[in-house]
Amino acid sequence: MADRPQGSGMPEKGTPEYDWLYGSQSQTPPSDATQRVPAQAGDRDARPDETRVMPVARREARGGGSGSGGRPPTGRTPAAAPRPRRRWRPRLRLGFVPLLLLLLLVYLVGVPLYHWTAIDKVDAAPSGDRPSDQPGTNYLIVGSDKADDLSDEQRAALRTGERGGTNTDTIIVLHTGSAGRTMMSIPRDTLTEVPGQGTAMINSAFSTGGPPLLVASVEQLTGIHIDHYVELGFGSVINTVDAFGGVEICPKQDMRDPMARLDIEKGCQEVDGLTALAYSRSRHVTALSDLDRVARQREVISALGDEALSPWTFVNPVRYWQINAAASGAIRVDEEMNPLDLGRFALAMTGDSQTCTMPNLPAPSDPNRLVADPDRAPALFDAIIEDSTVPKRACTPTGRAR
Repeated sequence: MADRPQGSGMPEKGTPEYDWLYGSQSQTPPSDATQRVPAQAGDRDARPDETRVMPVARREARGGGSGSGGRPPTGRTPAAAPRPRRRWRPRLRLGFVPLLLLLLLVYLVGVPLYHWTAIDKVDAAPSGDRPSDQPGTNYLIVGSDKADDLSDEQRAALRTGERGGTNTDTIIVLHTGSAGRTMMSIPRDTLTEVPGQGTAMINSAFSTGGPPLLVASVEQLTGIHIDHYVELGFGSVINTVDAFGGVEICPKQDMRDPMARLDIEKGCQEVDGLTALAYSRSRHVTALSDLDRVARQREVISALGDEALSPWTFVNPVRYWQINAAASGAIRVDEEMNPLDLGRFALAMTGDSQTCTMPNLPAPSDPNRLVADPDRAPALFDAIIEDSTVPKRACTPTGRAR
């Protein structure tokens, strides 16, 4: 054996205390030291004298440590790693919004359809010759004084009795078409030819022949073909206004009319249903009596239309339900009208429109009655018939010449 350099630090092979490193048949290495491992079967590249490193045995397998099973000295079980928080995903919100909009749409459509079944339908089509169909749509709005749709408290406040009368204080032709909307009032004291009765006040047609005779009388007077009939009772005004929470009216003077149960000051103000009805019925305060009254009737109807289109009507489900319930319980429509037609009518009452009273003059035979002005009335009638622009001189609030 060659001499080992001094100070090389290398152990000398053959030295007994280093047999575990260079190998020896008579020396068994310590149990937890690096040792030589016999080659396994199938290990083709293994060499007999190759040294290998045994994996370090677990403490509990070697019997080391205390009886704690190898836990940390503290004796506590390590805490589990925190689970990552699930992030909120916007797609969940995007899926909820369409569902909410769908439910709102179903509610907005379903409520009117449900209340449609409660609306009374009447035969309003007159017999005999009628004007042919015309451009646009013409609605005849009738306000009756029947009290069968009033509560006991409302009857007591209005002193109407059990059922009231069968007259009509409100006769309005509402036209919609390409030329816009026109609302024309026909004063109830207008003398005209009533089929089967000769010359009479136009409102007598309603009390004697009901809706068909009134429609026939209006068509004969104006030449306008009436497409649909809508009748409003006392209760329809009171209950609908109250369902809206009130409407705004703007009287131009103080109005105190005991016969109409009205006592209000001039100026714009919010009023309830009873006051709105009294305001539209009063005829004993202003100089032109019925001619001023028809203008106030149109004012109340237009105010209802404006409230109907308020966003709050559609956002508030309770308000929306109450309005539909109030309207359906107090109106009557012709048998040919369907829910879509009624919706068009509701929209037609809203927004800007020309408001007129039929051009009129005092009747030669009775100054307390009216007749259509032969010079100006045909221009207004023809504009509605032809769905054209209404001449300004023919459209005035009272029907009198400017």
